[in-house]
Amino acid sequence: MKPNPLLKKLGYSDTDRLVIIHADDIGMCQASIQAYKDLWAFGTISSGAVMVPCAWFPSVAQMCRENPEMDMGVHATLNSEWESYRWGPVSTREAGSGLMDEAVYFHQWNDAVIENAKEEAVAAELNTQVERALAAGIDVTHIDSHMGTIMNAKFVQSYLQAGVSRLIPNMLPRASAQGFAMMGVDENELAVYMPILSQLEAQGIPMLDGLFSMPLEHDEDHVSVAKKILSEVPAGITHFILHPSVDTPELRAISPDWKARVANYNAFMSDALKKFIEQEEIKLIGYHQIRNAMRS
Repeated sequence: MKPNPLLKKLGYSDTDRLVIIHADDIGMCQASIQAYKDLWAFGTISSGAVMVPCAWFPSVAQMCRENPEMDMGVHATLNSEWESYRWGPVSTREAGSGLMDEAVYFHQWNDAVIENAKEEAVAAELNTQVERALAAGIDVTHIDSHMGTIMNAKFVQSYLQAGVSRLIPNMLPRASAQGFAMMGVDENELAVYMPILSQLEAQGIPMLDGLFSMPLEHDEDHVSVAKKILSEVPAGITHFILHPSVDTPELRAISPDWKARVANYNAFMSDALKKFIEQEEIKLIGYHQIRNAMRS
């Protein structure tokens, strides 16, 4: 595997391990916002992404305006997965878009979006989410994907276009990257993606060497889990996902996996894990640096 050319552009060597420790689902609920604030101040995360269609989006925008050094992207959202708390598109309420279920929310699961959503409606929705974030004063550092839905071959062109047209990096793995399975990409889709990814890298699009994620299936000893995953990240640039939230009644009412989200938060608020990251000589970076390199 050839070294990632982005490493030298960022001022690092080919053997350095750069990790974007990334907080997903910011603004899904208030608990996610407080977690992001705490972890950013503590120094164990380096990026996050906001869910523009969710009710707490204005609070995220206010936080970012008041703290312009924060690294915040747009979490491209096409799903509304919970039972008792849901959200819908910001670009349309037209049933013909295919973006919504019969209750006029986003579809809950990926298959329903892929089956029903019009490609042009997905493109319009994503661009509206990005523009709404920018208009609210968020200095958008990147675009990534909620539940991986927009990474499907049917929609991925819209995803790439939304970033490239604004010189904003997408969360995008190299053809040789570790972690495709985490994105739900099967072998057939992988065969389709490989030549596209190789072409994009040849064009100088910033790309990643690894995709890793903290578990949401359990809440057991997330410090040890994080240490194990971080010890295995490859040389290059890795996107490391967690879904941190503080423990609140709202979170418990929304998310069946609330215990794991709180465990994600507690692990990355621990001195033991912070010290481990320093000892491993992992270099934390955000998408802000990658965006600056892209624009240069």
